[in-house]
Amino acid sequence: MTRTGERPAERVPVILESLGAGDFHLIDSGDGQKLEQYGPYRIIRPEAQALWRPSLAPHIWEKVDAVFTGDTDEEGTGRWRFPKAALGETWPLNLLGVDFLGRFTSFRHVGVFPEQIVHWSWMKEQVEKAGRPLKVLNLFGYTGVASLVAAAAGAEVTHVDASKKAIGWARENQALGRMEKLPIRWICEDAMKFILREERRGSQYDIILTDPPKFGRGPNGEVWHLFEHLPLMLDVCREILSPQAAGLVLTAYSIRASFYSIHELMRETMRSAGGAVESGELVIREAGLDGKTPGRALSTSLFSRWVPK
Repeated sequence: MTRTGERPAERVPVILESLGAGDFHLIDSGDGQKLEQYGPYRIIRPEAQALWRPSLAPHIWEKVDAVFTGDTDEEGTGRWRFPKAALGETWPLNLLGVDFLGRFTSFRHVGVFPEQIVHWSWMKEQVEKAGRPLKVLNLFGYTGVASLVAAAAGAEVTHVDASKKAIGWARENQALGRMEKLPIRWICEDAMKFILREERRGSQYDIILTDPPKFGRGPNGEVWHLFEHLPLMLDVCREILSPQAAGLVLTAYSIRASFYSIHELMRETMRSAGGAVESGELVIREAGLDGKTPGRALSTSLFSRWVPK
């Protein structure tokens, strides 16, 4: 859609930083790897942006519970090695008061992207202060931690992901936290198909979180290419935002682009909507062995967020 009117005000660059929360913190990083604490487990995973040398001694890096080995690309597959003892596939974790399962996957992910805590905390605050049940749409919702945070705060949540496995995991997380009665719709569908149908229906949401991959496939073979489909996706999201919307949040991982590319796209998409677009990077700050000693900042992703004020 060709949009006219003033573009929203801008706030750039914005760096949203986490030192960790709940059962997670980044201990150290370097030599293309990161050393993380997830609940009781100390884990090593590849991290291409950790160009420096580790701060902590080698013997600390050697005392880990799990190491991911294999393809270092974000979407590459590999396997986990357990130096101390064989571990189960899942283990309980907690962030922002929500219980969920960590899981050793073949794609090196463990079921949560902790840098998103800054977005989830912002969303939780919006829901709690709204004075009415906000409607939240979580696109590419993965394992549902954000959906559970929103619902626990009082929102009515629609969670969309194309992966049946991810939806099943999200339902496991809901059951783990005894949150079955919370108002969450779990929908396994291609995200673009879903929002286009919602636009035709006239559905509206107060907060939309969208966390698209660089490349993906829907349950019926639909193909998603970030650079090709993102403009249309944001445009449709604009159409299904309610007049009293609290925000539209976009996070982009593993792309060779400046945050300005999604920042300017968001500002064009939100012409005449007022408010402001704030864009930049999500970073996690090293917190040392004790989880409280600030170290270097590790960039994880780009983001752009429209807010009404």
